[in-house]
Amino acid sequence: MECRLCGYPKTHKHGKMSNGHQRYFCPECKQTFSENFDTLYYWRRVSPEQVQQVLQAHSEGSSLRGISRITGLAYNTVVSIVRSASNKAQLVHNEQVEAVSTSEVSADEMWSFVQKNRSSVSPVN
Repeated sequence: MECRLCGYPKTHKHGKMSNGHQRYFCPECKQTFSENFDTLYYWRRVSPEQVQQVLQAHSEGSSLRGISRITGLAYNTVVSIVRSASNKAQLVHNEQVEAVSTSEVSADEMWSFVQKNRSSVSPVN
């Protein structure tokens, strides 16, 4: 397994955590880390199924308080899961989407807003 801290490719198994997750040791940076380090499940006491349920309900447009009631998780836990997922998604997006060239951009909703407020928009030269 590759080191999640420095990227060194040859880590060694280094025992198990009390919850059963495998620990690893990196001889390069001399650090130990778990298999779920830097994931949405790290330092959370919720199951992956609950995290999936929270993210699914959020993507369908449910309110955060509604998700909290449905899942039985605290409101702050739901907010934390959604924020973490958002940050991870932004990192993946920034890494994967580079130098995208477009020939045409569609802004239908923006145009309808501009049409309604034409008097407040100055012409572009």
